[in-house]
Amino acid sequence: MEGWDYGSHALYFVTICTKDRTPYFGVIEKDKQDTAFLNTNPIADIAHINWLTIPQFHPYIEVEQFVIMPDHVHGILFINKPDKVTWELNKAGGQSKNLASVVRGYKSSVKQYAMLNNIEFSWQPGYYDRVIRNEKELANIQQYIFDNPDNWLAKGNDFENLYKP
Repeated sequence: MEGWDYGSHALYFVTICTKDRTPYFGVIEKDKQDTAFLNTNPIADIAHINWLTIPQFHPYIEVEQFVIMPDHVHGILFINKPDKVTWELNKAGGQSKNLASVVRGYKSSVKQYAMLNNIEFSWQPGYYDRVIRNEKELANIQQYIFDNPDNWLAKGNDFENLYKP
């Protein structure tokens, strides 16, 4: 968002896609209760674990709801900096302690695991983000993330139907 400080105290909805939308993380299936889930593999498991460990490397981050899908990750990250008083616009180049540095570190950790274990894997450059502006928007995004596996089966690849408030 133009003019926004991506290191500021806020909730962010993030989508990170695999290169060419390749389903590296597995396939969506249904269990006996007809609930959709991702049938994972080692790279999906690491993507899941590494998402949960983001706060260990970025203590100002709180991990909220997220889902690993066959070819992307959706998640809500809370940058918890209530005492931040300076406003720094998003800029190109090296950045730290903001959303871009968090996503960069996450993507790097998953890619590094893949390389060390000879697993074919690549991320799409960049990512998609949205600043969550109010409680209604947060609730809608949380529901979207929760419903994503079921919607995947109903609609196929959901990228074109990505949540847009």
